[in-house]
Amino acid sequence: MNERLRWDDLRVFFYVAQGASLTAAAKTMRMDPATLSRRIARLEENMNAGLFVKSPQGYNLTDAGQRLLTHVDQMELAVRSAQGEVQDQADTLTGSIRIGAPDGAANFLLPQVCTEICDENPGLDIQILALPRVLNLSKREADMAITVSPPKTGRLSVQKITDYTLHLAATRDYLREHTPILDKSDLKDHRLIGYINDLIFDDELDYMGEIAETTHAPLTSNSFSVQMNWVRRGAGVCIVHDFAIPTFPELQRILTEQISLTRSFYLVRHSDDHRVERQNRVAQQLITKIRREIRRLQAAA
Repeated sequence: MNERLRWDDLRVFFYVAQGASLTAAAKTMRMDPATLSRRIARLEENMNAGLFVKSPQGYNLTDAGQRLLTHVDQMELAVRSAQGEVQDQADTLTGSIRIGAPDGAANFLLPQVCTEICDENPGLDIQILALPRVLNLSKREADMAITVSPPKTGRLSVQKITDYTLHLAATRDYLREHTPILDKSDLKDHRLIGYINDLIFDDELDYMGEIAETTHAPLTSNSFSVQMNWVRRGAGVCIVHDFAIPTFPELQRILTEQISLTRSFYLVRHSDDHRVERQNRVAQQLITKIRREIRRLQAAA
């Protein structure tokens, strides 16, 4: 090791590892990617070890990098805990929080909820990471995640946020122009929209077997937002979150007495983060406001 390790370099390493890319780290840290690259090179020289395997797909940790991340993760947590204790007496929250969520929640719940939290806490930056997969909190892809089922492994803490409901929906124009849907069996005469079967990342998102005698959907996507755009354009019938319905007045729920699905949202965090008071306060605000927003939107559906 040529010189003492610098905390600034270790923080760069932490955020590059978190985002698996210089670009993502640069946005988070508000620094130039070239500067981050030089910092990583300096750290690797000082450690006398390669920390990343660089490829067009991003920066992946080597074994040495993974071992270093374990220690740096604890250092970063200690810094956050210290900041939380110092700032704990403040009425408003500051800093940056990254929240991961499936795109239904990311598009139709979190924007208004997080806007309200930021309005109440002008010094707080919130990043919403919408991904059609399970986030890896152990690798610090996000500070907290909203999921549709509780994780079964990992050093994670889980809080149930609330239940929500889903129903079949289509545009009013589509329903006027196609054969009536009066019974579940009528769905065989309509084009269904849903998830790509082999890309369903959580069993709770596998709706098709519950809604129709046939499980075939001609139009599929791993993104709920894409499915919604198909529905809005009159392409067919889809299972839609009730909390998304008020955003699209052209949509109408159908067969509500025969087909009604209930799912749940959970807030998942790294177990060590409960020592960070700032994150505790953000988590509590998030849970409270999501519950209220779902109640409001479902009542209007």
